[in-house]
Amino acid sequence: MSGLPLISRRRLLTAMALSPLLWQMNTAHAAAIDPNRIVALEWLPVELLLALGIVPYGVADTINYRLWVSEPPLPDSVIDVGLRTEPNLELLTEMKPSFMVWSAGYGPSPEMLARIAPGRGFNFSDGKQPLAMARKSLTEMADLLNLQSAAETHLAQYEDFIRSMKPRFVKRGARPLLLTTLIDPRHMLVFGPNSLFQEILDEYGIPNAWQGETNFWGSTAVSIDRLAAYKDVDVLCFDHDNSKDMDALMATRCGRPCRLSAPDAFSAFRRSGSMVRRFLQCTLCAFWITPSEVKRE
Repeated sequence: MSGLPLISRRRLLTAMALSPLLWQMNTAHAAAIDPNRIVALEWLPVELLLALGIVPYGVADTINYRLWVSEPPLPDSVIDVGLRTEPNLELLTEMKPSFMVWSAGYGPSPEMLARIAPGRGFNFSDGKQPLAMARKSLTEMADLLNLQSAAETHLAQYEDFIRSMKPRFVKRGARPLLLTTLIDPRHMLVFGPNSLFQEILDEYGIPNAWQGETNFWGSTAVSIDRLAAYKDVDVLCFDHDNSKDMDALMATRCGRPCRLSAPDAFSAFRRSGSMVRRFLQCTLCAFWITPSEVKRE
């Protein structure tokens, strides 16, 4: 580089200094991130932040977050920054976030976002074990924000809860469980072997009734009449404020159906692992706990 003319060196250094990616990396390490001004452009990092006790400055698509995720609730102070796939870049620029987080491979390119603020993406899944990836992402977020102790506490509480619930499932047997939620009156989403739920089912030796193909997220859309083929199974139907359609689904002649308020199927960890907590408690209450046991919960 010393052999270059002075003007060439200056231009090269200027170009490097103005590079969005270089600015993104340098800024993220050069200054501490203000935790009160972090914007989450996808729901996975929203939950990672909340698990660490950080309320996001802004979140993409808060309306659907409150519909599909709901817990933990977002305070009214959280600013809606547009769609997850197409956030409002002008608004983001005006907000001047200290850092932005998103799900890797989802939404605008990192290069585009780097022009607004430093940030990084977090992986939802490797296509096989989303829960294991969520643990990794939580640890990475904690390292980024210097909140390692909060992550350790959260994960310890989660593991304690998983262990505490295992004795409740010992006598359950091997009856398969079908996990589904409605998309519209004629179609449903079922969750298969590479979903987050599968890792929970595996912890307790519960067979997943759905053994068909699924997408990267561990789910697949099928016609509602496919339920009729599942007779000797338990069916958990997750409700998303679609009561009329859910009533029709519950009338389908399938195995033992139970309608439940939905935990988000793509969640990672919430405070004290509440997605997993709700899922397991709902499963127990729906099929395998006596009325007296329910009262003790």
